[in-house]
Amino acid sequence: MCGIFGCFSFEPGRVSDEVLRRMASSIEHRGPDAMGFHSDERAALGNTRLSILDLQERSNQPMFSDDSQIAVVQNGEIYNYIELREELKSLGAIFRTTGDTEVLLHAYIHWGPNFVKRLNGMFAIAVYDRQSERMWLYRDRLGVKPLYLTVRKETGRIWFASEIKALFEAGIEARPNYDALAQFLALNYVPQPHTAFLDIEHLPPASMAEITAEGINIRPYWDLLDIVPDRGMTEDDAREELLALLYDATRIRMRSDAQFGAFLSGGLDSSSVVGMMSRLQEQPVRTYSIGFADPRFDESHFAEKASALFGTSHTNQIMLPDATSMWNKFIWHTDQPHGDISFIPMAQVAKLAAKDVKMVLTGDGGDELFAGYDKYLAFFGDGDTSQLKSGWDKDFVRQSGLLLDDEPDQLLRGSLREAFHDRDPYRELSNQIALATHQDPINRVLFAETKTLLPGNNLVKPDRMAMAHSLEVRSPFLDYRMAEFAFRVPGEFKLRNGVTKAIYKDAVEPMLGHELTHRKKQMFTVPVGEWFRESLAPFCQELLFSGRFEDRGIIDVTAAERMHEQHIAGEANYTRQIRAMISLEIWFRIFIDRETS
Repeated sequence: MCGIFGCFSFEPGRVSDEVLRRMASSIEHRGPDAMGFHSDERAALGNTRLSILDLQERSNQPMFSDDSQIAVVQNGEIYNYIELREELKSLGAIFRTTGDTEVLLHAYIHWGPNFVKRLNGMFAIAVYDRQSERMWLYRDRLGVKPLYLTVRKETGRIWFASEIKALFEAGIEARPNYDALAQFLALNYVPQPHTAFLDIEHLPPASMAEITAEGINIRPYWDLLDIVPDRGMTEDDAREELLALLYDATRIRMRSDAQFGAFLSGGLDSSSVVGMMSRLQEQPVRTYSIGFADPRFDESHFAEKASALFGTSHTNQIMLPDATSMWNKFIWHTDQPHGDISFIPMAQVAKLAAKDVKMVLTGDGGDELFAGYDKYLAFFGDGDTSQLKSGWDKDFVRQSGLLLDDEPDQLLRGSLREAFHDRDPYRELSNQIALATHQDPINRVLFAETKTLLPGNNLVKPDRMAMAHSLEVRSPFLDYRMAEFAFRVPGEFKLRNGVTKAIYKDAVEPMLGHELTHRKKQMFTVPVGEWFRESLAPFCQELLFSGRFEDRGIIDVTAAERMHEQHIAGEANYTRQIRAMISLEIWFRIFIDRETS
């Protein structure tokens, strides 16, 4: 787990070492163990390293071929690096390290640019081939690791980095992208490949970018649309394959030369992963959780039950209602506004774990692949999709959005209102539903959210909040083999008789027991709606209604204040809308106003 950065110049011209040092410093939290960069007249690439595999200096990056013609940097982990190394050795490759980055170097040398298709991992990779004067950028299949790009025609360069803030150290101007901000207020996150900044984009998941003096060509190397549902699959088949995949995906994610543990909320996904981990190692698994004093949001007792079941060494911490001190930091680390407040407890549990370990396993991805959210049940009922009416897909998109009914017309003004109405702000989600016509309606929705919600929000959370504390996170459910399997499983296996994740629960119940398997799902979040009415009321008042938010000319503050008052009075629940506006204003202050405190 690391951070990467660099550029490619269309016209020869060396980047100053000072710029590269500033870029490295801005993302040092991603890799505090070592920093390195390389530059010549055509390209530059650098890395900040968090050492997980081969802890020696010999595995520092960039890593070079023997003739110095090829340089590689990566952020992430290649879980099948051991198998790939053995195959490359049989082809004549000689290794000087025991880590996974050198495997990438030899894989490029022996197999060429399409080596990425052989990788099982989470990664953002840059390969500079000096001989052909080409740079290749890669991002993992499901978008676990970030990689941002900007093409600067005025300077004749393409810049890239693991976090957007590093691009600003190269002199890129931060300007708001109102189309992306409209999408944020539609979906509660900015969907990829868009970002909240003009002229900065995310390299799409499962994509490779070829950069030459002629420009950039981005193309996919894997497509989840290629997965065809298995109409002959039985429930026994599904249960058996799910358990086998979860076991193996967990096994290869436990490859580490550093101490590791797991996040354990006591929910289905984290408990299943910890259960598999306990089968794969003799010593107790180190597990970590965050609890809340409010019992409506606290899962601590479930985490303790799961810990007792699997004999883990468990650490729990109660989080206090003090979001004001963390909200700015959360937005700074994510680079963009996010309406999901669970970023804050994620940061807290990451900080807790980082005291002991450098890597944890998590349950991320299970809800999107196997229909774990209650909203799926609310929309599809018991899983019978035969009665869906024409336009059901549009209904799902609108119902799962942030601003509902006439709220966009009430709240939005100026450039933000124009952007919301000029282009469909729900289009990234609805377009993905429309693409998956070969799937049943349940899987069409899950496909769309795997392509949008997962990389746009739910994977940003563990990456950014863990990396803020120099902690690596790995999720077995994000193994691409698990994703391919999930979209061979019929949707009616996932939502059945009013039960979410039905086939998955059937598979893991013998390991977890009935209570942990069928407990009511609690979202991993904080009781911020209550805090808005109590301890955070002054915070909201200052941030949203002191004049600065209104001066931006994009929100009708009178309407926003009315929502806030109704929320405090208990007449309505505007938690999601208020926290989105708070995140938006904090983002403006940090990145557009360039406030430093």
